[in-house]
Amino acid sequence: MNALPAEPRIGQVLRADTTGFVCGTPSQDFALPSFGAFVQTLPSDGQGITVIGLIHAISIDDDPLVRQMVLSGTNNEALVNDQRVNRLVPVEISVLNVGYLADGALFHTLPPRPPLSLDAVMLCDDALVGRFTERLDFLRLVINARDLPTEELLAAALKHAAQARPASQRREFLIHAGRHVATLLAQDMARLQHVLRLIRAAL
Repeated sequence: MNALPAEPRIGQVLRADTTGFVCGTPSQDFALPSFGAFVQTLPSDGQGITVIGLIHAISIDDDPLVRQMVLSGTNNEALVNDQRVNRLVPVEISVLNVGYLADGALFHTLPPRPPLSLDAVMLCDDALVGRFTERLDFLRLVINARDLPTEELLAAALKHAAQARPASQRREFLIHAGRHVATLLAQDMARLQHVLRLIRAAL
């Protein structure tokens, strides 16, 4: 079994490919995940690889009753709570794959195969985030991702990685990460300056 201890489950895989996946979670469980957080899949059979990814989008599906309530200007607290809790409006969480765990070893590249439908998705705990981000090879996957807010995702992921470390190590980690990003974006100064501004805000 490849999975390391993790935070509570945030959902289950709905659809996936080798570059990323989408998981679903009931709306009342929406408090935990956040943009740029590290997540991992847990194979349902306990034998497959554990995919590691970054949350890059969180969306709430359209619902006819919600549309009707918005258009009618309904602001009844009981109806709102009923809609959010009892009707279980699904929240979709989109994830960019940045690595995987197999036979106890971490790999900073796309997984050889995607997770399966209904595999559990967990937030990575600080130990796994710290171990995974000892190397920053995964940043190239983020930079090269298409149709994503890559600069914001890059900075958010590094902030999550810093928060997983003791307070005394966070500034040093972000400075080291900023230098690594500078080497990757040396030919694109506009993107580099934007990412560095976002990282600097976390120092």
